[in-house]
Amino acid sequence: MGKTLAYKILQDHLVKGDFVPGEEITIRIDQTLTQDSTGTMVYLQLEAMDVDKVKTELSVAYIDHNTLQTGFENADDHAFIRSVAQRHGVLFSKPGNGICHQLHLENYGKPGKTLLGSDSHTPTGGGLGMIAIGAGGLDVAVAMAKGTYSLNVPKMVKVNLTGKLRPWVSAKDVILYVLKKLTVKGGVGKIVEYTGEGVKTLSVTDRATITNMGAELGATTSIFPSDERTLEYLTQQGRAGDYIPLEADADAVYDEELEVDLSSLTPLAAMPHSPDNVDTVSNIGEIKIDQVAIGSCTNSSYADLMKVAAILKGKKVHPDVSLVISPGSSKIMAKLASNGALADMIVAGARVIENACGPCIGMGQSPKSGAVSLRTFNRNFKGRSGTNDASIYLVSPETAAVSAVKGVLTDGMKCGEELHEVLPVDFAFNDNFIVYPQGTNKSNTEVAMGPNIKPFPRNSALPENVEAKVVLHAGNNITTDDIMPSDSRLLPYRSNIPHLSNYCFEKIDSGFSARCKEAGACCIVGGENYGQGSSREHAALAPLYLGVKFVLAKSFARIHRNNLINSGILPLVFENPKDYDDFEIGQELVIENAREQVKKDCIVVKNKTTGREIMTTGAFSEFEEDMILKGGKINSIK
Repeated sequence: MGKTLAYKILQDHLVKGDFVPGEEITIRIDQTLTQDSTGTMVYLQLEAMDVDKVKTELSVAYIDHNTLQTGFENADDHAFIRSVAQRHGVLFSKPGNGICHQLHLENYGKPGKTLLGSDSHTPTGGGLGMIAIGAGGLDVAVAMAKGTYSLNVPKMVKVNLTGKLRPWVSAKDVILYVLKKLTVKGGVGKIVEYTGEGVKTLSVTDRATITNMGAELGATTSIFPSDERTLEYLTQQGRAGDYIPLEADADAVYDEELEVDLSSLTPLAAMPHSPDNVDTVSNIGEIKIDQVAIGSCTNSSYADLMKVAAILKGKKVHPDVSLVISPGSSKIMAKLASNGALADMIVAGARVIENACGPCIGMGQSPKSGAVSLRTFNRNFKGRSGTNDASIYLVSPETAAVSAVKGVLTDGMKCGEELHEVLPVDFAFNDNFIVYPQGTNKSNTEVAMGPNIKPFPRNSALPENVEAKVVLHAGNNITTDDIMPSDSRLLPYRSNIPHLSNYCFEKIDSGFSARCKEAGACCIVGGENYGQGSSREHAALAPLYLGVKFVLAKSFARIHRNNLINSGILPLVFENPKDYDDFEIGQELVIENAREQVKKDCIVVKNKTTGREIMTTGAFSEFEEDMILKGGKINSIK
């Protein structure tokens, strides 16, 4: 029986465990990345583990989220991250260099390597043939400290690509089609591997767009083979020496398969408020738009923006539309400036902003009340843009650009314009934005700790009986944006959990925080796919600070489940999903003999208010049991 590419890389990095789907293994981590909205907490945790140098081949701290300086908080976080990076041998990417995933693809990603990142879109690296996994900050801190990461062996999904994309159809349309077919929970516990003749028609940045939004499937990661297109890209970046060919065996066996004929695809859009709410642009129709935002780690590559510049050249952005463009890296910005493409975009009426995440995370450029905004980003959750009543549509750069000119959502295939292929170019090496930890170490570098940086909350050992009051009865597909909102108002406080906790679940229930404080010990009831979206561990740390002891749900998103366990919070799944309907806010629950129950397949939760007993499962591994018993991962390690 042949092996999939993902299994080849995982087995090559196996440190501990039996390589059987569903079983827990520990793998060696070659590289890590952090970004600043999660990074401050990561480096507080790294300091708490009292290590000297990181154990990885390469670790990079990127500054790309909180680059809007409206007070001292963001700048203090950056100074803190830089100081800890210097102490432990971590590269520091200064603000303005670009978005972590685009930068890592350009400068450091290598086929066959493993990458763990404190951002859910770390699987972007799969476009280069890496096993690149998004994780909670504590998992990344441990990977830097120990050089390892534990996970359950995922199942394998094969997406077989045939044919070739037509003009005006792009990689964004490919992943939107896959999301439509598999849904936002279709990849949970799985790796998505792309194969077939159609693969060679896609560039590395095309592939990276697809693997980036594999995060929206809930997948552990996504991966493409490393082939001549990979060599082409690495050569353009001056890194041909990092190339190795990699592919699945011809007789590799997969758990699921999906066929995608690239030549049959048309421009698609994800409608509000979910990335899998997908239809063709033609079917949606020519709706009037107010804003267009082009960029993010999904679609800010050189090729993407050159297509945008070509569409805008000699034209004018519609008077009713605000067009904002954020290039993915300083390299890309410099190339656009030198070849005239930047001028074409500006003359057309585009606003060009810093190389950063920006509007994707609600850090500026929020649309007006009730607006329709087309975005080339990866998520369109309600309120994520910073405007709660805005309607956000996810589209390709080509669709975004032509729509910005027309003033309505436009199918480029029907507009009668030609769209030429972007020719590859070479990029000059530039590390002027990188700070190397030369001559610095833990003994000669002080930690720069600003007044907004507070210690992360620590749990205590699991008691014999866990009592809690229900403080929230939530629906399906609750996102980490719902749990811990992310916008320009709150992002500066990512290093201050006590302050952030006041806003926990505010978009779902404004009384949540106060109810938790009144209850003391509390719990949450959720539906399917609880905790989907961003990897931010703040969605576990803020509830921990507020006294949440366990979460009952129909199912959990992978990263959030891990983050809850890392914090010593029990994620429990209903054995009978209908039991979800029996709960109300204010009911008092108890898990008796909890320390013994977590070791069993079935965990009984008693509803003291109704007298009912609810059967749940934890399915905890031996390592997870240890973390829960001791009150979290840091306690377990210590």
